[in-house]
Amino acid sequence: MDADRNRRGFWLDLVWLALWGVAGSIYCCSAASRLSATFDEPLYLQLGLEHWRTGSTFELMRVGTMPMPVDVATAPVYFWERWRGAPFDPVEDLDHILPVARAGNLAFWWLLLIYGWIAARRMGGPWAGRLAVAALACEPNLLAHSGLATTDLAITAMLLAFCVHYRTGREAGWLKRVGIPALCFAGALLAKASALAFVFICMFAVDFERNWVGQSIDRFWPRILETMRAVFARSHRRDAVAMTGLAWLLVFIYCGCDWRAHPKFIAWAQTLPEGAPRVAMVWFAEHLRIFNNAAVALLRQIQHNMQGHGSYLLGASTPRAFWYYFPVALSIKTAVPILAAPILVLLLRRRNLFNWACLAALALLIFSLNCRVQIGIRMVLPLIALAVVGLSAALVRTAHEMWVPVRRALGTAVCAGVAWMGASSVSVWPDGLRFTNEAWGGTSHGYLLLSDSNYDWGQGLKDLSRWQARHHAGTIDVWYFGTDPASKRLPLCNLPIHAMPVQNTTELREHLHGRYLAVGTTLLYGSYVVDASHAELLNELRRRRPAGRTSTFLIYDMNLPVAAADNSW
Repeated sequence: MDADRNRRGFWLDLVWLALWGVAGSIYCCSAASRLSATFDEPLYLQLGLEHWRTGSTFELMRVGTMPMPVDVATAPVYFWERWRGAPFDPVEDLDHILPVARAGNLAFWWLLLIYGWIAARRMGGPWAGRLAVAALACEPNLLAHSGLATTDLAITAMLLAFCVHYRTGREAGWLKRVGIPALCFAGALLAKASALAFVFICMFAVDFERNWVGQSIDRFWPRILETMRAVFARSHRRDAVAMTGLAWLLVFIYCGCDWRAHPKFIAWAQTLPEGAPRVAMVWFAEHLRIFNNAAVALLRQIQHNMQGHGSYLLGASTPRAFWYYFPVALSIKTAVPILAAPILVLLLRRRNLFNWACLAALALLIFSLNCRVQIGIRMVLPLIALAVVGLSAALVRTAHEMWVPVRRALGTAVCAGVAWMGASSVSVWPDGLRFTNEAWGGTSHGYLLLSDSNYDWGQGLKDLSRWQARHHAGTIDVWYFGTDPASKRLPLCNLPIHAMPVQNTTELREHLHGRYLAVGTTLLYGSYVVDASHAELLNELRRRRPAGRTSTFLIYDMNLPVAAADNSW
């Protein structure tokens, strides 16, 4: 009887996983052709195809991009061009190949659902796994990034895979305890350099939960001390070193090396004072042909985070960073049911929140206070996936412990929450990047709260073209945040106002080619235009009533005088 029940449950899980996976894939693929390229995608396609054609990762390493997600996304494009017998031009053919590359990223989408199901099922039983799959498939931010040829979903899926194998193998033999987790560690690091920090944070969370549960001591502080001793025991440190070394070896092998000298190293050596040391150092720099390699990309990203980045939050901008950026941004971008779930469990059975996925999400949230590259919640996207998995397990375990009437009410609330998330995702299709939850006023006003990849990541050119056609607007000048080459083609005229000597709208009119000016919300409400000479121009545009609006552009009729501010747009 139990065997039959388990068999039926297994097949139900497979059907459930397939239905949600297919639904999410349809959502992503149908949106892919309606969105123009985001800021990073043209470069990723160019360098990814270069890697497939030549085997070189030199430029990928130089810009700090780990190659695996780019390789996966561009693989179908490369096989397509091999089949047709002619290479694609990443600039001229971008509109044709971008949807195909975006579809390639769905490999990580399916990996995320599979490991989300496995993780939640092991923590909370079959229905926890099913709830995790449904919640992951309906989460607006995960869906938005699943439909792009970028790296953020890849690190999310690979980090979750690492956590599952690391937790499962802690008491097993070397292969499961070190070997497979090291392979997943390498996959996460090949997806994004931030895995260098995220993996160790998740390792700590997993080990802390496992050792805490295994302690027999009841008093809080002695139990904390014993747990920490167990977490940092010599055997654990030895496994961590072996795992890290193996992962780094795999990463360096995958990234390869072009066996070139480093131009910056040579240039530095040539600036040394005349003499024997300079001659020796120049010779050494010219003959040290080990570049570029994985260390160059990782170092580039570490330097990027240390230097920081301009940030915009709640109408204020800073040239460096807000220490509270990610907690506030996540409260704006995360679906309301996910924000409400921990409160509900806290009220009913708070101990059920103590699982490794929730602990890892909490640890990543604390770590985010130190993150200085604040260009979107995509930088901590794994946090959302881990929270969804951990909360799914906590909710199901809580329901099992409740009286029947409470259990039914909780089940109804959970179903309503999943439906709410699904409706939110559908409401922002095809442009899920702009999702802003209802507690903060909804998506239409989200650009006033957040910018960059939280709202306008350059994906709105096609939407602007549709507005242009509907209104017979003629040539539109575009102040655009993005790199899509379509912005340079008439009847759109790319106007880089941030690089022009204009201080107000009167001076701006001298450079316009048409009646309308479309301004991307990230440039109008963001941290990228920092030159004080443009302050008057920005203020005038913000006060001016738009003549129209698309998903990411405010469109101004420059023949009309400035009107009072109207944020209803």
